[in-house]
Formats: sequence, C-alpha cells, structure tokens
Amino acid sequence: MSGKVTITEVAKMAGVSVSTVSNLLNGRSERMRPETKDRILAAIEDLGYKPNRAARQLKTGQTRIIGLIVPSVANPFYGMFARHVEKTALENGYQVFLCNSERKPERERSYAEELLGYGVKGIILGSSLTQFTHLEDLMEQGLNLVAFDRLAQAEDRHIIDSVGVDNKLAARLATKHLLAMGHRRIGFLSGSTATVSRMDRLAGYKFALQEAGVEPDPKLIWEGTPGTFGDANAIELGRFGAHELFSLADPATALFAINDMYALGAYQGARDLSLEIPDDVSIVGMDDIMLTEIAQPPLTTIKQPLQQIAELSTKRLIERIQNTYSGEQEHISLTPRLIVRGSTARRKHREPLATSR
Repeated sequence: MSGKVTITEVAKMAGVSVSTVSNLLNGRSERMRPETKDRILAAIEDLGYKPNRAARQLKTGQTRIIGLIVPSVANPFYGMFARHVEKTALENGYQVFLCNSERKPERERSYAEELLGYGVKGIILGSSLTQFTHLEDLMEQGLNLVAFDRLAQAEDRHIIDSVGVDNKLAARLATKHLLAMGHRRIGFLSGSTATVSRMDRLAGYKFALQEAGVEPDPKLIWEGTPGTFGDANAIELGRFGAHELFSLADPATALFAINDMYALGAYQGARDLSLEIPDDVSIVGMDDIMLTEIAQPPLTTIKQPLQQIAELSTKRLIERIQNTYSGEQEHISLTPRLIVRGSTARRKHREPLATSR
C-alpha cells in the first residue's frame, strides 16, 4: 500500500496542508505545534507513507522541476506553449509538471500547493486571472511565479515577473485591418472577458473603433455565459456566438475572435447561415496556431511570438529559483503581428437574414 499513498492523503488525514507535511519531512518544523507534528507523524504511520526516490530528491534539492499551469491544452496554443517551455526547461536542467486549471482559482491553488509540498519552487501561470489572492500565502512561503499574458494590476499585493504580447495593440491591429476593409459592424467574439488579457483585447478593439469614429455597439460584443471562458470548448462557443452576431437585425459583417479556436468555430457559425467567408463576412483570430493555415479559407490572425514568450518565461523563472537574477519584477512585452490570409476581404453589401432578430 505504501507505494500508492501520497503526501496529499497524509495531509488530509492529519487535517493540515500539503506544505505543512512537507515542512515536517524537510526538517522545517521548529515553529510547528507539537500536536500538529504528532497528527502528521501518526498519519504517516497509519497510512504507511514512504516518500519515493523522486520525493527524496526534491527534498534534498537534487531534482529540479518547475510547474506549468495553463487553462487547457484542448486549445493547441497552450499545447505548443507547453512544448516550448519544456524544451527550454530541459536545456537548463529542469523538468516540467503540466497542469490544466480551466482558470479555476481553487484548482490553481490545489496544484500550486501540491507542487510546493513536493519541493517545486517555481510555476509559470497562464490563466491571466485578475487576482492572485489564492496564491499569495504560497508566494510568501517561497513559491516563485512568472505570469504569462498578464500585466500587473493595481490591487496586486505581490508584483511578479510576467511575459506576453501587448494585447491592446493586438486587438487594435485586428480591428484596424477590418476597418481598412470597409467594415463598420465589427463583432467582438469571446467567452468571459474576466481575465487581464481579454479585458485588454476588448479595450484595444473599442479604442480602434473610436479612433475611426465608430461608436462600439454593445450588441456586437458577445461574451457568452458569465464565468465561461471556453478554453476546452471554444469551437462550440465560437460557432454559437458567431451565429448570434451574424443574425442580428443589423448584423456584424466581420468578427475579431478572442483566439483562433473561437475564430474557427465562427467559420461553422457563418456556414450554418449559408454565409461565405470572406465574400459575405470576414473573420480574424488571434494566436496563429497551426490549424489556421489549413482552414478553408486560411485564417487571418494575430501572431504571438510564442516560442520567445515561452523561453523568456522559463528562463526568468529559473533565474528566480536559483537567485541568479535579483532585479525588480518586470513585465516583458513583445510585439504581436498581423498575418493576413484568406478569411478577410473588403465589405460587400449584405441584406439582413430572414432569421434576423
């Protein structure tokens, strides 16, 4: 049985956190209450818990591992990001634990606590949530974080390193491209915008419209169900959202989708309505995943320099873990690039659909 027992089970039986069990196992129990220590030792004995070789290596600092928490590798963008992070980590003598959080704070907390309990000292966090309050005490215990795609926020108690593109600029590039094609009814297609990166993209979209003298229409901003980000079902949500935006009484003639997966879903939403891309409607995505080139027509999108983002994030995290970089926390902002393909064209007059509402 001992080979199957985990530190999490010990913590649960003892009624303490994983990091508390780890502190005892690693000789950091000077401030621990005697009764707490006794409960942990009793749980270890009752369960027959024996740390395996990897755990012992973690405690002695011999095994070097970093964590990577992303929303969901169901989106190929995050799968490719993980691949680049792993490559850079291996080149620097580290391995990677990959976790999918679906942007749920409680799941991120659980993963981070578990990783810290096993001796992992650093995590790359890709959820871009508006707050890190669920991780603050773990950071105070020595957990290093590097955020991908998240600018620091005024309410952050801990300023952490971050790497990503200028999301406001990315949305402006996409929207200005559609404006240059003669479109004025431009939709914004997204799941919940309750993340820093998505709020920035929405702000960039609105700014580009206002720059061109076009007042943003709330009816053209589709955010789905509150709290639903669509990381694992973006194609389904993109299809549904596009269907609604293209069916308005005064419909969108073009869309900027929050990412390529939503954009590809919008392809099907358009085809449900017998609309041709780009003859009837134009669509722009963001990320430049590999599927964009083989879509029919190939998708116009905003390219993120993903390999560079992954390399910079991983190297900075390792520098923090090893204390080889002691500078102030900073945000490294990279420049997005518009890739024009076949999904956008000059606007043509289109009569409202018979199903419009």
